[in-house]
Amino acid sequence: MTESKNHQELSAEEQEEIMQKFDAESRTRSIKGAMGVAIFIILIAFSAFQIYTGAFGQFTAQIQRTIHLGFALVLIFLLFPSRVKGSKRKIVWYDYALALLALVVCGYWPVFYDTLVQQIGGIETVQVIIGGLAILLVLEAARRVVGLPIAIIAVVFMAYAVFGQYMPGMLAHRGLSVSQLIETMFFTTDGILGTPLQVSSTYIFLFLLFGAFLVQTGVGNYFNDLAIAIAGRRIGGPAKVAIFSSALEGTISGSSVANVVQSGSYTIPMMKRLGYNKNFAGAVEAAASTGGQIMPPVMGAAAFLMVEFAGVPYWEIAKAAVIPAILYFSGIWIMTHFEAKKLGLLGLPKEDIPSKREVFKKIYLLSPILAIIIFLSMGFSIERAALYGILFTIIVSLFRKDTRITPGKFVFALTEGARSALGVAAATACAGIIVGVVTKTGLGLKLGNGLVGLATSIANSPETILLLTLFFTMVTSIILGMGSPTTANYIITSTIALPAILALNNQLDVAVPVLAGHMFVFYFGIVADITPPVALAAFAATGISGGDPIKTGINASKLAIAAFIIPYMFVFQPELLMIDTTVLEVLWIIFTAITGMVAIGAGLIGFWYRKINWLERIIAVVAGLLLIYPEGVTDVVGLVLFVGMVVFQLMINKGKSNDDKLLKAGGE
Repeated sequence: MTESKNHQELSAEEQEEIMQKFDAESRTRSIKGAMGVAIFIILIAFSAFQIYTGAFGQFTAQIQRTIHLGFALVLIFLLFPSRVKGSKRKIVWYDYALALLALVVCGYWPVFYDTLVQQIGGIETVQVIIGGLAILLVLEAARRVVGLPIAIIAVVFMAYAVFGQYMPGMLAHRGLSVSQLIETMFFTTDGILGTPLQVSSTYIFLFLLFGAFLVQTGVGNYFNDLAIAIAGRRIGGPAKVAIFSSALEGTISGSSVANVVQSGSYTIPMMKRLGYNKNFAGAVEAAASTGGQIMPPVMGAAAFLMVEFAGVPYWEIAKAAVIPAILYFSGIWIMTHFEAKKLGLLGLPKEDIPSKREVFKKIYLLSPILAIIIFLSMGFSIERAALYGILFTIIVSLFRKDTRITPGKFVFALTEGARSALGVAAATACAGIIVGVVTKTGLGLKLGNGLVGLATSIANSPETILLLTLFFTMVTSIILGMGSPTTANYIITSTIALPAILALNNQLDVAVPVLAGHMFVFYFGIVADITPPVALAAFAATGISGGDPIKTGINASKLAIAAFIIPYMFVFQPELLMIDTTVLEVLWIIFTAITGMVAIGAGLIGFWYRKINWLERIIAVVAGLLLIYPEGVTDVVGLVLFVGMVVFQLMINKGKSNDDKLLKAGGE
């Protein structure tokens, strides 16, 4: 991409090209004619089924989930070619065959439900075939729409389940026969039809549908206008626009890459035009867009999975995510501010800023998001809140002609909601295989005990063992999260890495809250999107910026430093998650933590009121860490260091200012 092109907002075609390169969920066919109409009808039927069961009650678990999976598999094989460079205009014969096979396999449960639930003993030969085909279809669908890594992980886990008796040491187990494996995977609710798919077939689909309706009001463009109106004129304006708009996008977006492309197509060129280095400009967008996945209320759809996995009410999860999200985006904002000051970058020219009066006239477009939060805080079920949110969005859209959801937009939202659910359905079904193997073999507990054992062999004190276990879990979560979408990486990390943290509650005199453990692995699975060498969000940003992927990923990791610090803090001090704390304590925690992020940001960038040397940078980072850690003594020491640094810099600046005046007077 040429330099001149980077100074302009990308066209829809260019955005689509980048999405298809870095986001597997965007590599769909564009089918016309009778088959195009058939796919259109199936998409609407998929949404209609989900709305009906959300409003009037779900079918029994196996039927609800297999119908949901059946819709998803049929649509995936019709819409997604088997190869990246496969034909986007026609469906090959074997994809028709796979779609038909998916219909038969997923239809088996609804048709033979009574027989299956009353069946005693092992499964019959025909059921072995049906279940085996189901596994293969799920693996292929996940490969196409999510990516190869998750399919490989699932295959490795199934191999482990079958050949467990040949595994060394603590990894050894009796091993499952192929028949037992297939039975677990498709004829129980411990495998493909497990909790992940259950959440996809209920909560997640309806919230994705809510997002699709919200987009039809023009809220995506409004996010951009609002961000520019609020932050555009500030120092380093375009970077702050990227942060602000990405945080807003994150309230409804389920993809870091999609967020990068949608908001980065205009923020990255603006940042480069202002004077930011291309690697830094891409990093700002990648870090901010990745942060969208930890932004309440949706949190990349992982919040809904956490409800089931952690056994914690949704409202508690959304509430717990608030302070970490504030700190994450504050950290990026602060560092881009210091970088802009160091480079002498100003904001956007006045003529590029939309009228604030006109922008704020449409602030009501954000009211459906607020309504969802209110519905959930009032105790409405997640499904009911999502349905009311959709209805509220339609009503709100009627206020202005340019935001109105017409019948055409209504139907389009139904199809787009169903499309956006395909990746989640494939990811959760495939992740269910991994969860099933872990449950059946006890692998999670074995790995957890192994990590704790490794930490115990190195250290003696409970605090040090906890710290080392968290570090090992962090590394594991980042590796497992590479190349996986939000929902899949949370399922995988919470199944494989989380048991290590929770095992400490039984083995040591520590008490890590379950929610803190889940949030820990969730955060580090998410930051895999910006952590080299596999940093999908950073790679997508370089498709716009023209920068170097590794350098962009390193810069993004530095900007997102809060995501590497905060999880440790909220495990040691759960008050950061608003667990067992008061309003005054929360306000103090927010104040000290943001003050700490200012110090850390200055230390990492090397600029505060002026350029600071390495010793000052180290002191600033230490002061910041002490302030973020929510404990009385550390807060006091951190504040003393912080104030001392500020006073010292102001005195030096004042001295330099006086020297400049004397030199000027002497010259005169």
